[in-house]
Amino acid sequence: MRIISYNVNGIRAAMKKGFLDWLKTDPADIICVQETKALKENVEHSVFNDLGYHDYWFSAQKKGYSGVAVFSRIKADKVVMGNGHTASDDEGRVLQLDFGDIRLINAYFPSGTSGDERQAFKYKWLDEFYVYLNKLKKKHPKLVLCGDYNIAHQEIDIHDPKGNKNSSGFLPEEREWMTKFLASGWIDTFRALHPEPHRYSWWSQRFPSVRLNNKGWRIDYITVTEALKKSIRDADIFPDVKHSDHCPVYLELK
Repeated sequence: MRIISYNVNGIRAAMKKGFLDWLKTDPADIICVQETKALKENVEHSVFNDLGYHDYWFSAQKKGYSGVAVFSRIKADKVVMGNGHTASDDEGRVLQLDFGDIRLINAYFPSGTSGDERQAFKYKWLDEFYVYLNKLKKKHPKLVLCGDYNIAHQEIDIHDPKGNKNSSGFLPEEREWMTKFLASGWIDTFRALHPEPHRYSWWSQRFPSVRLNNKGWRIDYITVTEALKKSIRDADIFPDVKHSDHCPVYLELK
């Protein structure tokens, strides 16, 4: 099972930049995208079916905002929209699919960059999600959680840790949450196989030179529960794929 997680920063914008041509190269069996910024009915979604993908969508109530979708060559046995937390579900942040005994969760974690109110929302969301995942793990031991976590965990995951120590996405409380989350029985699949530095998945769009000079953050992850540890075959990041300010991250399971 080959899985990709990719914040597309607007699915329609990504489609105009060659997203469909990239899908034709068969990059994975399951493509989880975040920040679709669209309702399914507002996208020419039949093109995904034409390429051999089943498409599953969970959009925000607010138009042009947030939202997640999954394009899968494997038909899901079960689809769960959201995670039962109203504030999160209104923003279309979590979509869950069952494939046999594996539950895949596609999540778009909130950003706190727009101010204190959203940072507070982010902390509340993280705490609720942590509790939710711990409960879910008892029922579904084999979990895959992919998405834009909007957190760079360690100094190795960000190009300028000192300069960003007060930036949302690299605040001590966020990083501590990530440490607690991983310690609770989750594996950062990319870092498990790649200890090397300078591997990022997001670059600011404010200055074009930022991506050119690889001044990025690693905020996109595919984590799995301990029950899937022995199934990890490969993990990677694909910075040369450019339909967004993020790039795809990859996991292959046996």
